[in-house]
Amino acid sequence: MSRVYNFSAGPAVLPEEVLKEAADEMLDYQGSGMSVMEMSHRSKVYDNIIKEAEQDLRDLLNIPDNYKVLFLQGGASQFFAEVPMNLMKNRKAGYILTGQWAKKAFQEAKIYGEAVELASSADETFSYIPDCSDLPITDDMDYVYICENNTIYGTKYKKLPNTKGRILVSDVSSCFLSEPMDVTNYGVVYGGVQKNIGPAGVVIAIIREDLITDDVLPGTPTMLKWKTQADNDSLYNTPPCYNIYICGKVFKWLKKMGGLSVMKERNEEKAKILYDFLDQSRLFKGTVRKEDRSLMNVPFVTGNEELDAKFVKEAAAAGFVNLKGHRTVGGMRASIYNAMPKAGVEKLVEFMKKFEEENA
Repeated sequence: MSRVYNFSAGPAVLPEEVLKEAADEMLDYQGSGMSVMEMSHRSKVYDNIIKEAEQDLRDLLNIPDNYKVLFLQGGASQFFAEVPMNLMKNRKAGYILTGQWAKKAFQEAKIYGEAVELASSADETFSYIPDCSDLPITDDMDYVYICENNTIYGTKYKKLPNTKGRILVSDVSSCFLSEPMDVTNYGVVYGGVQKNIGPAGVVIAIIREDLITDDVLPGTPTMLKWKTQADNDSLYNTPPCYNIYICGKVFKWLKKMGGLSVMKERNEEKAKILYDFLDQSRLFKGTVRKEDRSLMNVPFVTGNEELDAKFVKEAAAAGFVNLKGHRTVGGMRASIYNAMPKAGVEKLVEFMKKFEEENA
């Protein structure tokens, strides 16, 4: 069986080179006589793996020394609770709702304090990013929260909100390492790795040191205190060792490819091929306002549910898999993360043209 073009939103496509390397090392990692899967997280060999992964990530993003990098478990969904637990000193925070995941984080925050909806694009099925230049932010808000790239709806902040001096917390799960970012604009940046970086099971959090304290909400579990994790260099308990090892390999691959500015160019080029076709197609159309389009997730529809289903089925048979849109949007969605080759997007567009001729 040859490999398919996998357009899944996550768990998603990984660089083939990384998978081959991991396969070569499966039984014997660098002469240790065992797989990384079997290795103690307290061993010298594993300690090098996790430290190197952190250093490579710091290099890629130019992370300053006053930010901690944590490799955590529990997915972004658990982090929705960790944010208020660790940051809600005044029990009040502002949330900008641009999709399902921002909404879920907002609901979770309500358990711990007053979560205020600062802006929302729910009125148009989250197909745009609201104007965030002058939000009703008050001085007693502990932080302002965004989901920077919306996997389901295919929108992306091109300009960060004006937080009026409040800490910005950003979930970057689906745009992580797809382009350069200035970490110093944020108090906390975090994301699940299963979209652009590695296998599901790891959340990477980059947190400014002054925000990591013992002053957390009463009842916060030991494991969910950022200080517990930071003081122990992400090794307080057994971390998802193998998954972190794969993330480390992806970081090395990204460095070898030329870093994040090169990835951004590649991603823009891939996205342009697909968006240009959608903009002139007689059958397919994109669902997002042009200026807010994501480079990573491209939702599109034919306007006819039966035709959508037919397209997804025929595409899968032709080797283009996981194109079905999220149930809340319907239609199709092509996720074109870093590891998706340009040829995959070109061939998808070719297939769409053919489908259009036969069905328009």
